[in-house]
Amino acid sequence: MRIALVGAWSLGTIAGALLSKAGLDIVLVDSNEENVKALNEKGARVVGHLELTTPVRAVAPPGMEGVYDLVIYLVKSTYDDVALPAVLPHMGPKSMLVTLQNGVPEERVASFVGAERTLGGAVGWGGTWLEPGVSELTSDPGEMTYDIGEIDGSRSSRLEALKEVLDHAGEAVITDNLTGVRWTKLLVNVSMSGLSTVLDCPYGGILDDEKAVTAAICIMMETIRTSQALGIKMEPMQGADPAIIFELVKQDMENARGAVRFIWEPHRDIVGSMLQDCRRGLKCEVESLNGYLSVMSARAGIATPVNDAVTDTIRRIEAGSLEPSFANLDALEIPDMGIYLE
Repeated sequence: MRIALVGAWSLGTIAGALLSKAGLDIVLVDSNEENVKALNEKGARVVGHLELTTPVRAVAPPGMEGVYDLVIYLVKSTYDDVALPAVLPHMGPKSMLVTLQNGVPEERVASFVGAERTLGGAVGWGGTWLEPGVSELTSDPGEMTYDIGEIDGSRSSRLEALKEVLDHAGEAVITDNLTGVRWTKLLVNVSMSGLSTVLDCPYGGILDDEKAVTAAICIMMETIRTSQALGIKMEPMQGADPAIIFELVKQDMENARGAVRFIWEPHRDIVGSMLQDCRRGLKCEVESLNGYLSVMSARAGIATPVNDAVTDTIRRIEAGSLEPSFANLDALEIPDMGIYLE
């Protein structure tokens, strides 16, 4: 199987290193020429919770050759309009592309490459790009999971083939409810990654502060209530069931905070991907994450005050009118939790 991993950045460098180490026929594709040069000359280096350096093959998009059986797509959604047209000439009728992006990207990706060639997956671990060719794994290696599925929820032989590939870089689980998985991952992105961006801290900084972790729970509840209103059944990820968070909030907030701390403790070193982009002066994925939830909640008639405030703050950070800072927590208003239980 010929594989192209497109987007060899924070997660892509790590996954590419592990898949290359496993001896698969894979090329890493990235538009950053310095990154490509370093990957080819020095190999892909992983630090943090895993120490690994392995030789890889890397090219810029114009260096892609022939048809690939599998495209692992890890490009930020802000670059889809450029990246997906570059990939399309290298996909045949039976090629498959799995989007492992944040958010709920399958419909957008399918509009470029065709629904019949599109698979989706949610990544259950985190990484931080440090410099060309080097990425830090910020999750426990034992928590490196992927929940993968067909858009229509069917079980297919190509999903089994994809699982066999991704199992070399963690553990892949096949789901028949990709939309539900996507919304569970969205819950993580809008709460933990969103607040990481606003507060300029890793997930651990949120977990260690009572107001911050309460704000995260508010956004989680806003996500759960929106999904319920839209008729979406959210799925457990890594043993964490959003329904449990909902029930705990109904019963006791201290227990809810304890549960969230326990669930996300293995990922406390993750720095939100949007914060990584903002620190580098790059356009971040706020419209695909917190902004997307704001749009969908308004459509469903669900109030999401904490997410809306976080969305506005990230937009201001991206525009340069506000700095990421833990001091931004002071401006976040925590509503009475009763609004989430009506």
